[in-house]
Amino acid sequence: MSFLVNLLLGLLFGIGLVVSGMSDPAKVLNFLDLFGSWDPSLALVIGSAVLITFLGYRLVLKRDAPIVGGTFHLPARKDIDARVLTGPAIFGVGWGLGGFCPGPALTALGLGATGTLAFLPAMIVGMWIAHLLARANPRPRTI
Repeated sequence: MSFLVNLLLGLLFGIGLVVSGMSDPAKVLNFLDLFGSWDPSLALVIGSAVLITFLGYRLVLKRDAPIVGGTFHLPARKDIDARVLTGPAIFGVGWGLGGFCPGPALTALGLGATGTLAFLPAMIVGMWIAHLLARANPRPRTI
């Protein structure tokens, strides 16, 4: 049952990316081009996602347990360290240079976008390097 729910949610997410145009890297790059062909539609997509997530968390966390799965898995740590700052910074630079983040890149691959043929291998290598670095320098557990 969990697999089916996750599959359906992934398909819904992918359809949302295609409908909103976020699987097109030009949409992202135009949003970042403030003095050229600026396209504010990404801000509307992000704002909608933040609003839905905010309301969704308020609604879901009123439950004692998730519908699928035994318990909620929420972060316990609240400190900000170098990983919290550098990870998103690297993600943002890659997003700004390539116009893709992982979800839209996978969706664009399914749509036959040629830019993903260079982006996805680079993303996988980056994830592999991050995994190796995390194993070499584990975070101390403080809860």
